Amino acid sequence: MRYTKSGYLAPAPRLPSRLSGRRVAVALGIAVLALGGCTGGSERAGDETVTELYWPLPPEQPRIKYVRSIRDRRDIGVTGDRSLADSLLGERDQAPIKALKKPYGVHVDMNGRIFVTDTGWGKVLVFDPANKKFDVWGLAGQGTLLKPIGVTSDSSGRVYITDIAQQRVMVYDGNGEFVTAMGGAGELHTPAGIALDESRRRLYVVDTRKHHIAVYDFDGRRVSTIGERGPEAGQFNYPTNLAVGPDGKLYVSDSMNFRVQILAPDGRPLKTFGSNGDRPGQFSRAKGIAVDSDGHIYVVDAAFNNYQIFDEDGRLMLYVGSIGQGDGQFWLPAGAYMGPDDKLYVVDQYNFRVQVFQYLGGDAAAPAAEPSAVAPMPQ
Repeated sequence: MRYTKSGYLAPAPRLPSRLSGRRVAVALGIAVLALGGCTGGSERAGDETVTELYWPLPPEQPRIKYVRSIRDRRDIGVTGDRSLADSLLGERDQAPIKALKKPYGVHVDMNGRIFVTDTGWGKVLVFDPANKKFDVWGLAGQGTLLKPIGVTSDSSGRVYITDIAQQRVMVYDGNGEFVTAMGGAGELHTPAGIALDESRRRLYVVDTRKHHIAVYDFDGRRVSTIGERGPEAGQFNYPTNLAVGPDGKLYVSDSMNFRVQILAPDGRPLKTFGSNGDRPGQFSRAKGIAVDSDGHIYVVDAAFNNYQIFDEDGRLMLYVGSIGQGDGQFWLPAGAYMGPDDKLYVVDQYNFRVQVFQYLGGDAAAPAAEPSAVAPMPQ
């Protein structure tokens, strides 16, 4: 089955996952306008009406729910200018930065703060919904940011941010104060996606133009690299983002090989799935990647303006999204992050927002009639 600008030409295969057992009717392609969700009523959130959207469509059991969008500080309840108390306490003056301009990466720390890297501002915007606070990191001093891309944090509160203009990873404490940096010219060229495995004390940094993953310990020493340029198992072609699963496996958007690679914690290749094309299960511009608590793999595709959800064997389960400006629609989406509560945060770059979805879980369904290609890697 191929998708076109006017819609789809044939029914989609039966979905093989715990996410869905219906036929998919969400469009792929840059200008496809079909919707993949349903309206199930609305509820009030402050002064705003929030439409309830679920995937898949009824009468099937919903597996994904749209939660909210965040564009600026008002979306977390911050209004007006800085308070007198903030001024007296020396809070950083982030004016005129109050809203997202060109977001790319997203991460949520253990305190529920939402960190969004913004290449338009060249800073990181920090949204704290619980405390209704907003901040901007990387404004001045040694910790000045120029073009941040990836962001992650550890349990001590440290925050790690890749900056491709400075070719290094910037490290801050939980208050946004600069601590140290890793990499630099010659060691990192284009640091993009970043993720950490705290149990193994390893920080993984995707270096896109070096076509590998740089591995650091928590003391900032580079201990190894994973991969090189090429199409074979364990090789990469302009990788962009990665995620670390609960079991320590690495899930990598191998973007210009048009696939996802799954690696063991030591970098040994395990599996790959995907290919170049506009059919379900294929990729065009794979960007953000995330893994939920049941091992489902979420892959954002900037060209398709959606994210696709796969099982561990690379079988496609569900699509969410299409091109547009409404809730659950996207315009050149980029980074993604899955929280421990199974909330998925997706950067909707040219709609200047982060959209939040909830994975609802569910029972297993029948295998797909036409599963997407999946090739086990040699051991």
